[in-house]
Amino acid sequence: MELFYHPLSRSCQKVLIALYEKQANFFPRLVNLHDPVERHEYLEMFPLGQLPLLKTRERWQISDSSIIIEYINQHVTENTQLFPTDSVLNLRTKMLDRLIDNQLYHILYEIERHHRLPEQMQQAILLRQLYKQLDTILTEFDKQVEGHYWLCGDGFTLADCALIPALASLPAEVQLMEYFELNRYWQQAELRGAWHLVKDEIEQAKQALHTGIQPPP
Repeated sequence: MELFYHPLSRSCQKVLIALYEKQANFFPRLVNLHDPVERHEYLEMFPLGQLPLLKTRERWQISDSSIIIEYINQHVTENTQLFPTDSVLNLRTKMLDRLIDNQLYHILYEIERHHRLPEQMQQAILLRQLYKQLDTILTEFDKQVEGHYWLCGDGFTLADCALIPALASLPAEVQLMEYFELNRYWQQAELRGAWHLVKDEIEQAKQALHTGIQPPP
C-alpha cells in the first residue's frame, strides 16, 4: 500500500493513526500541494487532487479517509479492531465519524481560514458564530464520551482516529478543561502510541514550515 498525504492535514492524521494502530506496512508518500511541481505530478496521477489517498495492492485509489480506514481494517486483521463487531456500536462509530468529518473538521477549518485573513477583513460576528458552533459540537462530544473509556466504548475505533486530530488542533481560545469528559479523554489519548508517532510527523512538518514550505490546503 502507498499513502499519499501531508502530516498537517487532519484527515491525513486520522488515517495515519489508523495505520499505526494496525501496525500496517505502507509506503509513505508526502505530498505538498502548494509546491507547483509536486502538485502537477500528483494531479497527473490523481486528477481530483485530494489528500489523503491510498493506492492499494489491487491498484485501487481510495481518497476518503473513512473508507481508507475501513479498507485497512479489513485487510490487516491483526492488532486494533477499528470497527466494532457489535452492529449497534458499529453504526454509532460510523455516525460519530461522519459528525467529526462533516461538522467538527469544517468548523475548525473555517475558524483557521478566518484567522488567516488580514485583520481588516475579519468579521467579528461570523467568528463568534463559529466559536458558538464549536462549543455546541464539543459539548455534544463531551456527552457522547461520558461513561466510556473511548468515544464508542472501551475499544479504540475509527471515531477516535477522527476525534484526536480535531482536539489536537483546537484554537488557543478554547479551554478543553471546560469540557470535563473530553478533557479526561484527551489526557489518555495523548498517551496513545499511535498518536505519538503522528505527533512526531506533525512536528517535523512544522519545522519544515520555517524553511518556507507552505501547509496543505
